[in-house]
Amino acid sequence: MALSLACDCGRVQGTVEAGQAYVRATCYCHDCQVYARILDRPGITDGEGGTDIVAMNPAAVRITSGDEHIACLSLSEKGLLRWYAACCRTPLGNTPRNPKLAYVGMVARSLRPPKEVNEAYGREGRVVLNAGSAKGSVKGTPFAFLLGGLHILGGIISGRLRGQAPSLFFDARGPIRTPEVVAAAQKEKSAEDDS
Repeated sequence: MALSLACDCGRVQGTVEAGQAYVRATCYCHDCQVYARILDRPGITDGEGGTDIVAMNPAAVRITSGDEHIACLSLSEKGLLRWYAACCRTPLGNTPRNPKLAYVGMVARSLRPPKEVNEAYGREGRVVLNAGSAKGSVKGTPFAFLLGGLHILGGIISGRLRGQAPSLFFDARGPIRTPEVVAAAQKEKSAEDDS
């Protein structure tokens, strides 16, 4: 089953093959919260600062139009690559810097329709990551976290064994866009704005 992928303004469009997902999780880490504040788009995080992510094999993701609008930033020189639609600052997904790792954490708000997203991946919040960084009281899910981590690890290993080619976010030279590394001052301001 294929789901639609789209940014908020509709300039970036694509599809996601639902069967190649590893796990759906809500991440409350500090970096995900800073990223959401930098993009300055409502609805990226829930009320406690969590981002709904579907971890999957990047081979499942296809951009059918608007790839010229895809941009990349990173919160540090070695941090995750955070991909978004520059046209409307909609977050798309996060990847490791190493294109040989078969992983992308797609931000669920870019996947449509919501009912089919829930049918394909289960409800939001079944797996909770980094609950200690939440803005309020969020209960962790240690068993679901462990199972989800094993699914991700299995998917990455499987992709490596198959010699999976770089995903749409990479070409033979590396990331398709030069990542903008966010300055420490910008990250601090973003944290202050949230207080």
